[in-house]
Amino acid sequence: MAVEPIRTDIVIIGAGPVGLFAVFEAGLLGLECHLVDNLDKVGGQCAELYPDKPIYDIPAIPVCTGQELVDRLMEQIRPFRPTFHLQQQAEKLSRTAEGRWRLETSAGTVFEAPVIVIAAGAGSFVPRKMPLPGAEAFEGRSLFYVVRRRDDFRDRRILVAGGGDSALDWVLNLEPIAREIALVHRRDEFRAAPDSVARMRALVEAGRMKLFIGQITGLEGRDGELEAVRIRTAEGTEIRYGCDRLLAFYGLKMELGPIAEWGLNLERNLIRVDTEAFETSVPSIFAIGDICTYPGKLKLILCGFHEGALMARRAFDYCRPNEKFVFRYTTSSTELHKRLGVA
Repeated sequence: MAVEPIRTDIVIIGAGPVGLFAVFEAGLLGLECHLVDNLDKVGGQCAELYPDKPIYDIPAIPVCTGQELVDRLMEQIRPFRPTFHLQQQAEKLSRTAEGRWRLETSAGTVFEAPVIVIAAGAGSFVPRKMPLPGAEAFEGRSLFYVVRRRDDFRDRRILVAGGGDSALDWVLNLEPIAREIALVHRRDEFRAAPDSVARMRALVEAGRMKLFIGQITGLEGRDGELEAVRIRTAEGTEIRYGCDRLLAFYGLKMELGPIAEWGLNLERNLIRVDTEAFETSVPSIFAIGDICTYPGKLKLILCGFHEGALMARRAFDYCRPNEKFVFRYTTSSTELHKRLGVA
């Protein structure tokens, strides 16, 4: 059965700060945006890796954290009602008979749009996979690097691997519905929020879950279905833990991914663009933020904001070929005030 495509003006790949501000610039011009991101939340690197890291070089904001910046950008673009498609990766790109772009994602979502904007930072964030021989045979069936539907793990015997926020969050979220649940981490120190760690330890103390300090050394099972995991503890003891679901949260790495196969002009895994509109070597595909390169490029969020503004101006020509572009200032334009909801 064919998937009905979502028709929009612009598909933005990447929901980090630069992608979010691109929504604002496009929205001022009356252009609708859908955003695709591999993560389970908006904010890109700022929200995933550095939510509490202070940022000092955003104009007119002396200091804010990464998460605060994301929150303010989300508030700024609210009038334009963008649609987010999270936990999916942009994969296949082709042209329709009408000359629009057809973009398909790993989740089966299909878009048709005259403009594609790549704002993917240094690439897509993808989970670090389990470095064990044969692990790939279990992936997608009983070994997972992301939780898409909580109920898929109901009444399962679950082992969660990792010591960060994702690992602790899912231990706490799945414990009420799991038949049995355990956590394994290489050391008895965790990078997660202190409250999450305290709640996890309370569950261990109450006998509602198990905690193993050690490393996974092997997987047992057949036909992709997990039966048990072998763990070497910090004391050097080998134990076998029976489980039918393994969630591995070993952090994220950045890859250009399928975008590398789209025929764009690449330079050291970055996308070469012009500096007039930050258009790639393929007309109507743009790249802004850390993913793009050009002479004098600075990898700063504020530079990405500038790139998004010029991109939106050129994108208007592709999205509204029969309309004349009129430059307006937000300080004085009643038309822009209506779009911003402040008229």
